[in-house]
Amino acid sequence: MERKNLQVCVISDLHLGTFGCHANEIVRYLKGINPKILVLNGDIIDIWQFRKKYFPPAHMQVIREILKLMEAGTMVYYITGNHDEALRKYSGTRLGNLLLDDKLVLDLDGKKTWIFHGDVFDSTTKGSAKIIAKLGGQGYDFLIWMNHWLNKILTFFGRDKMSFSKKIKNSVKKAVAWIGDFEQTAGELAIEKGFDYVICGHIHQPQQRTITNEKGSVVYLNSGDWIENLTSLEYDKGEWNIHQFETLKSQINYNKEYQRTPKVPDVITEQVAFWIQSVL
Repeated sequence: MERKNLQVCVISDLHLGTFGCHANEIVRYLKGINPKILVLNGDIIDIWQFRKKYFPPAHMQVIREILKLMEAGTMVYYITGNHDEALRKYSGTRLGNLLLDDKLVLDLDGKKTWIFHGDVFDSTTKGSAKIIAKLGGQGYDFLIWMNHWLNKILTFFGRDKMSFSKKIKNSVKKAVAWIGDFEQTAGELAIEKGFDYVICGHIHQPQQRTITNEKGSVVYLNSGDWIENLTSLEYDKGEWNIHQFETLKSQINYNKEYQRTPKVPDVITEQVAFWIQSVL
């Protein structure tokens, strides 16, 4: 497969270790790109909901593909989010082509770009409210599980797939208003700090728009997620674009082929599980 050359690629909210993660699609996407810089913008491994008994080979394969990109020369920035916040105590750590931190500033063709996960604006991830947020995350994972099986039935009968969580977000005015407030807050703070671009994840809502106030303007971008939207941000030749992964018919053959490949040895999976648990 010929890889697409990119200056920067930003992906976030993979939630590896949860049922809703589209790991096979992530693997296929990573196999198709050759970025100089890959930014993992938070909630990559879902430590909040991590279960030792559930980390399938496809999820491990995502990590292996990222390592392959690093070996090929890609600089990987792992920006921590709320679901992998246990890693924040290691912020500033660099291991070869991997840098772990809680924010990132890049100069892209003379324009200042500020990248962070975005949970800093979410009060539900702080203090005692975090317990409720974690329970909500488990409920969300269960909703995705139910949605998965419903879509199998819909596909069998030739009907279009549907997303419970998207319908809920789009129908609840408070959720829509909260997303708008999140974007506005991030944009205005970036304007205050003199940035040209501000990039977040966290809210699972891919977006690219210009935010303006009396002090100036900034381009706000959100990389979306790999639970519902399967989106990333790609920067090349001076332009940002939201990339939407398309699940093609060929994807079915790819999945079958991938399932025939040797599984990652259990000992490796157990080592990853032990490492994640050790930082909790």
